[in-house]
Amino acid sequence: MIPAAIPAGLFDPLVMLAGAAVGGGLFLLGLALYGLPPRPIRPGRRRDPRRTLDALSTRAAVAAVAGGLVLVVTGWPVAAAGAVLLVLAWRGLAGGAAEERLAMRRLEALAAWTESLRDTIAGAAGLEQAIPASVRAAAPTLRPHLRALVDRLHTRMPLPEALREFADELDDTSADLVVAALILNARLRGPGLREVLSALAASAREELDVRRKVEAERRATRRSVQIVVGAALLFAALLVLFNPSYVSEYDGLLGQAVLVVVAALFGAGFAWMRRLARFDKPARLLAGPATRSGDG
Repeated sequence: MIPAAIPAGLFDPLVMLAGAAVGGGLFLLGLALYGLPPRPIRPGRRRDPRRTLDALSTRAAVAAVAGGLVLVVTGWPVAAAGAVLLVLAWRGLAGGAAEERLAMRRLEALAAWTESLRDTIAGAAGLEQAIPASVRAAAPTLRPHLRALVDRLHTRMPLPEALREFADELDDTSADLVVAALILNARLRGPGLREVLSALAASAREELDVRRKVEAERRATRRSVQIVVGAALLFAALLVLFNPSYVSEYDGLLGQAVLVVVAALFGAGFAWMRRLARFDKPARLLAGPATRSGDG
């Protein structure tokens, strides 16, 4: 029953605004209680600001369109807000495979470059001569970083410092092992570098085989995440379109509050499944510039 103080035409918009306020309040409460996980500093991953801005703008536009359509069809502000959040988080929810494939290509390129550097050193060449000679045979994913390393050497930067910046650009644990061996050899100039590089190249290829097997298993988990999310959204859409009386209880303020709880449970489940499909990188051996300055 509509209270006499509220005109009949304003009751539905007030219910929608109240539902949106409840949903936003619960979302902000969750952020205040649990916060967001800190992102690690990755000095080697410098993204193009224009490309990042274009991607964010495109995703925000798609999210706004999806939220508007859901709001028009259902009249539920909580569902519209959930659609916006789902579109914005979809890449993180169902993604991860592209980053892992790129990491495996970089690891394979690193193993091949380590073997090429070992063979070049076998020709009685020092590191300062062997590194520029190995750029031409390097894989395309590794070649820009090697050229930057050679440019730093041409500007008279000390070899250990240039190698550290090279490791920061790659931002990979296996690359840190190879670079650490090169740094030790650049400082001590001792024998045995060829044997160490051979062992590191073999270790990198063994790690690559293991990561390929793990990625095959994680691919099934990612597919399961996508199937569960798609099935849940399809079932909800079919109910709203073909059986609106079944979900009419969500039209009121109490229904919107209950829908917030339901959406939060689904979001927690999706996030947990995404966590199972994510690859956690181990800690790096060589610290980045920020860590080194903090340790000093």
